[in-house]
Amino acid sequence: MDNALEQIQRTMRDAGCTEAEVAETLRAYQDERPETLLRLLRKCRCNRMEELHESQRRVDRLDYLIRQTQRAI
Repeated sequence: MDNALEQIQRTMRDAGCTEAEVAETLRAYQDERPETLLRLLRKCRCNRMEELHESQRRVDRLDYLIRQTQRAI
């Protein structure tokens, strides 16, 4: 595996991408399909952003409960 391929793989895994996302992206890189590679990377980023937003919604719900509890004290 060449250095660029290893770096893509490592970075995607570090970013929390699924093994399926990593594999599909590596295939696009190996097949020299830069437009597909870019689309897949953007899709992975979008998925991670959605996870981030969902996590923020969960924290917001907990913050709401904390405020409600503080008011009741």
